[in-house]
Amino acid sequence: MSASHRRFHLGERDMTSRPQHLRLVIVVLIVIGSGMQTARSQPAPAKPTTGKSVETSGLKLVTPETKKSISSGLRFLAARQHDDGSFGSGSIYQQNVAVTSLCGLAFLSGGHTPGRGKYGVQSQKAVDFVLSRCRPNGYIVDEDSTSHGPMYGHGFATLFLAEAYGMTHRKDLRVKLGKAIKLIVNTQNKDGGWRYKPQAEDADVSVTVCQMMALRAARNCGISIPKETVDRCVGYLKKAQNSDGGYKYQLTRQSDSLFPRSAAATVALYNAGVFKGKELEHSLRFLLRSLPRGDVFRYESHYYYGHYYAVQAMWHAGGEYWRQWYPAIRNELLRRQLSNGGWRDPSICDEYSTAMACLVLQMPNNYLPIFQR
Repeated sequence: MSASHRRFHLGERDMTSRPQHLRLVIVVLIVIGSGMQTARSQPAPAKPTTGKSVETSGLKLVTPETKKSISSGLRFLAARQHDDGSFGSGSIYQQNVAVTSLCGLAFLSGGHTPGRGKYGVQSQKAVDFVLSRCRPNGYIVDEDSTSHGPMYGHGFATLFLAEAYGMTHRKDLRVKLGKAIKLIVNTQNKDGGWRYKPQAEDADVSVTVCQMMALRAARNCGISIPKETVDRCVGYLKKAQNSDGGYKYQLTRQSDSLFPRSAAATVALYNAGVFKGKELEHSLRFLLRSLPRGDVFRYESHYYYGHYYAVQAMWHAGGEYWRQWYPAIRNELLRRQLSNGGWRDPSICDEYSTAMACLVLQMPNNYLPIFQR
């Protein structure tokens, strides 16, 4: 138990045995403490406070320039939200549940909870949009747009709803979240993974990680997850690891290790409760090959996706891993930010890349349970 949560009790004998002036001081302190307790019972500021029991070592790396960059990024997102609460642009990612959920997570990660804080309205509208896309069987899917790999959207949306539920405890949200989780559990394939559609057939590492993150977020907010589901997922990911420490795309075919999915798989192992072992050691060594270099930046496919997971992996690893990685990706992102506050991703949309960049930069906030060590 941390110092901020310890309670000290003075018995009646202790009070009477003290000199008069000390008893007076104690009484005054008790009165003041009661007043502070009353003040705390009033609505608190929207931005969460970080107590001593929460990891704060990363905050010193968030420079004033970084804070300004984050503020610009969130302002960009707020201005791009559609009237129905969704985010996304272009012919494919307009009103996309995955993009909307990531934008919502970017606001939550900054302390802007649904209905509270500078962007509390935007957070609330994003939650309501995602809830409007929940089908009776639990599937969260775009109905008005075509998306690639709808289980990606389902996984990110379920993760977002789990984090929002932990902050609001809305009953209607809890019901739909429970159904979304049940769908994930019921569509795991025989190898322990998931694929583009909610069918227990084949699987791939990327979609599997997305579902694992959703399951962990749900468990964090009190929803029971079968241990067998998690164990089978861990088994799948371990089988997908190549000899160089990275991860192949599918078990059914040999493929080169790529940074984005390898970062994702590493985070999934952490969130499944695997905190040490040769698999993690090999994974982290592989990821360090892609340590951001800033001036030699080259855009690659799934750049923001990869760094969204890589910064989480290094945060979990801690120590020198974290001290090397965060300043490197922080500086690289600051250099690549556009004058309008956003970040560019021509393959998906700028709302997506901006949300991912904001999540990376805000990792040291440690507000969201899914990102905490």
